[in-house]
Amino acid sequence: MRAILGFLLLVNLIGCSSKTESRYVIETEVGDITLEVYQEKAPITVGNFLKYVEQAKFDGAYFYRVVRLDNQPINPVKIEVIQGDFTGRQYYFPVIAHETTLETGLTHKDGTVSMGRFDVGTTAAEFFICINDQPELNYGGKRNPDGQGFAAFGQVIDGMDVVRKIQAGETDSQMLKEKIKIKGIYALK
Repeated sequence: MRAILGFLLLVNLIGCSSKTESRYVIETEVGDITLEVYQEKAPITVGNFLKYVEQAKFDGAYFYRVVRLDNQPINPVKIEVIQGDFTGRQYYFPVIAHETTLETGLTHKDGTVSMGRFDVGTTAAEFFICINDQPELNYGGKRNPDGQGFAAFGQVIDGMDVVRKIQAGETDSQMLKEKIKIKGIYALK
């Protein structure tokens, strides 16, 4: 009986010590970006992102769009992000439900990783990384007229120098003249 109770206690302790975030590396042709994703706070969004990662669907995708204060002249609410996508390739999985920052408690600060969207419920695979704090991308923010914000799900923990290098690239409007290839995204061991 003691052996069984000891085993159950050990299982319980192991279960309690599991991490709530996982680390991943975005390997690009200009350097690596390491991020943590927050599965417990944003399970739908992280689950979707990890499906693409686990099946190597981001391999060969690009950072193709950079939004800076100087290249959004008609938008009254300015933001700063770099955005990754398949750039013309198809999405592989159905769109997901929108997890607002009000629901998750995550906010768009410097280095936050979040999902792009058009209308609520259209999130597929495009993701972006914030440069500097971007409160207008949170729930109640004014970047989108619907006020629902974007679904934050992770945080860059190393490689913001690479993010800023990508953001500084030469653009035609907001599109990089030379897209930055994502070689792959993989779990950090």
